[in-house]
Amino acid sequence: MMNEDKLVNLDVATEMLGVSKETLRNWDDSGKFKSVRTEGNHRRYKLKDILDYLGIVKSKEEQSNSTAVYCRVSSHDQKQKGDLERQKGRVLEHCINKGYVVSSILEEVCSGMNDNRPKLKKLFELVKTRKINRVVVEHKDRLTRFMFKIFEDFFNSYDVEIEVIAQKRNQSFEDELVEDMISLMSSFSAKIYGKRSGERRKEKNK
Repeated sequence: MMNEDKLVNLDVATEMLGVSKETLRNWDDSGKFKSVRTEGNHRRYKLKDILDYLGIVKSKEEQSNSTAVYCRVSSHDQKQKGDLERQKGRVLEHCINKGYVVSSILEEVCSGMNDNRPKLKKLFELVKTRKINRVVVEHKDRLTRFMFKIFEDFFNSYDVEIEVIAQKRNQSFEDELVEDMISLMSSFSAKIYGKRSGERRKEKNK
């Protein structure tokens, strides 16, 4: 049986919570996710606090507050620049301030126009199996570019609400939209080229 009174170091805590060391230090300094200091002034975190935050819940009241976080950027370049990590930090900080129990942290690098996103599919499964009551995203376009109302109606049909924490899009929105359009056009072009190449091969083999 896991000892919930155990203290874990900063490396273990960040790995379990899925945030950077800098984010966790900031949460500690602001009092949002406090650490225990050792005699050498090193940060240690209570395993129980981490489990509670991750949604390893023990009561019906806590289960009714189960939240999934979904974060997305369009390109690996954005991820390398830290955009995904900062987005996740802002959303998780919002959940801490609201007192939400975060049971799932879903993040991926993918175009908002891609209809085959693995983590988005996982989110749908959490909704359909009623394992969550809330989805928190930073912007509507993190979930979908053009069909947010359809997403919202689908989630609501399972008594799951979507909470958007920032209504104003960031400055990179236009750049991401252009990148998504280029990606979509490239995908269509590749499919058309592949189809034509296949037809030409069939003609040659006749």
